[in-house]
Amino acid sequence: MTPAPGPDPRRSERELVAVVAAHCAAQGYRTYIDPDGSDYFDLVVRRGDEVGLVEAKRSNARAVLQQALRRRVWGDWTAVALPGARAARRLADRTRGSRAAPVGVWLVRGTAVEELRAAVPWAVPGTPDPYAPLRDRFRAVLTSLDRGELPASVAWDAVPSAVRRASRGRGFAEWRLDEPGPGGP
Repeated sequence: MTPAPGPDPRRSERELVAVVAAHCAAQGYRTYIDPDGSDYFDLVVRRGDEVGLVEAKRSNARAVLQQALRRRVWGDWTAVALPGARAARRLADRTRGSRAAPVGVWLVRGTAVEELRAAVPWAVPGTPDPYAPLRDRFRAVLTSLDRGELPASVAWDAVPSAVRRASRGRGFAEWRLDEPGPGGP
């Protein structure tokens, strides 16, 4: 049996994001690649009021998972995209049943995306969502972009600074995966 090839070393993260953006666009999402030009969000997708965030990395599954978890306050769901089959499958298996289980794990192969684990919304319907005001504010920024009220390259300085308020003053590097979710412990 021949081992599955690793990630293509010539393929950039931007190319991975472009493949994922095409995948999401085919599902009816409006896509925003690096919408503020600061590389804070790799890909933002929106369909109606639903907002999803996708973080991509050529390698280092742990780092991309941490990015997705940090950005969870802004999107209804988050996913990670990796080009390596072994790394993507290990990440999906390793985080099953953990606080990171709602994060989608997507494998990018050529021009196709295989969703190894679907992204699940962070807020459970019928339970309080402590991040609803931040998500609403983010939707308003996207709406302003769509209407042409904001230049496409505007820096979203308010978005990262609000993360500190979302984490009650702690930086997201200090968030633990075992913290209780929106419904409590």
